[in-house]
Amino acid sequence: MKKFMRVGFDYVGITTPFYCHDRRGNLLLHKRSKMCRDEQGMWDPGSGQLEFDLTLEQNVLKEVREEYGCGGIIEGGLPAHDILRTIDGKPSHWIAVPFFIAVSRSLVVNNEPEKIDDIGWFRLDALPSPLHSGFQYTLSKFKSKFLQYLNPTARAGI
Repeated sequence: MKKFMRVGFDYVGITTPFYCHDRRGNLLLHKRSKMCRDEQGMWDPGSGQLEFDLTLEQNVLKEVREEYGCGGIIEGGLPAHDILRTIDGKPSHWIAVPFFIAVSRSLVVNNEPEKIDDIGWFRLDALPSPLHSGFQYTLSKFKSKFLQYLNPTARAGI
């Protein structure tokens, strides 16, 4: 029997997380359904595996359209960083290349109801629980950048 290699487990995966916001201090998150490959029931901003032949920017905007049914404007990003987790007792390794994306609240929909149980807008000081472990790690590592993009009074410097 032929064994297929699994991204993130048998080799390092590359993902483009996105932090959609409304330019008024609210972050868009979704609750992962039982159909997701891992971390079901966790609140997550969204992400997608980098597809062959797409740039990082093309990939992240494609993923925003797929998950939230809308376009967005890339406003900046975070440095690439490792996401090391253990899933079902197995080590997982992804390289995250995250982006901050401005979106129009009125255009956002749950465009993947089979993978997303709920969506909502949250302020950084009132995030839902439980959070996806990769998002928790990135938020703790780059909190000042999140504050820069999600604090309306600090946005003048962007």
